[in-house]
Amino acid sequence: MELTLVPEALSPGVALFLLACSTLTSMITASLGAGGGLLLLVLMASWLPPTAIIPVHGMIQLGSNAGRMVLTWKHIDWKVIAAFAPGVIAGAGIGAWLLVNLPEHLWQLAIALFVLYLCWGPALPRAAFGRLGVFLASGLTSFISLFVGATGPLVAAFIKQIHRERFATVATFATAMTLQHLPKALVFGFAGFVFADWLVFILAMVAFGFAGTWLGLHVLRSMGNRWFTLVFNVMLTALALRLLWQAGITAGWWLSPF
Repeated sequence: MELTLVPEALSPGVALFLLACSTLTSMITASLGAGGGLLLLVLMASWLPPTAIIPVHGMIQLGSNAGRMVLTWKHIDWKVIAAFAPGVIAGAGIGAWLLVNLPEHLWQLAIALFVLYLCWGPALPRAAFGRLGVFLASGLTSFISLFVGATGPLVAAFIKQIHRERFATVATFATAMTLQHLPKALVFGFAGFVFADWLVFILAMVAFGFAGTWLGLHVLRSMGNRWFTLVFNVMLTALALRLLWQAGITAGWWLSPF
């Protein structure tokens, strides 16, 4: 088996462009709290084969979030993660068992509306952030993640409701997403996806992403919590509005401008 940096499906120029994008999008997530993963997914969808988008993006995000988790280790809320982890197992297990083509526009619409509610609507009752609430949120988003790969904004908005301190938000979000992306290797591997064809490219994307995370955390240190919360909400709102637009295109409610 021959390992190459550039998979057959990509040209060298596109591969180098995506490596640079990995640095930029990781920097966005580390400094602003969210947004980089979805932006990278959109960019990758322009060039990767449809069958490779979700599994390859999932492995890149696994590495990027793991790097961010390591760099922000002391800020992680382990009580939230302890409740989140069992939900990942349950949601991914159900998703792997079903592994069906679900109506993508419905998930996009639901995620976008709930993100907008979490950012600008009244606060959820405190019971929603207990062990059961976190478990249910984890299970649902882990299930959806196997099919649409765009649950980062929803998880970020949920964790934002728990934490107001910027480093705790970023660290706990990174750890939660590391757990959520981890089962994808097993699920898509058993489904027949050949990760070996993309291995070197994935590792390179993770390395470039780690550099972006390091830069982004330096930017984060210069922010106050109030400024971070405002930028975080605006970023999530922009992502939610894009999902609403994409849901309309997917469902055929309006035509794509591209």
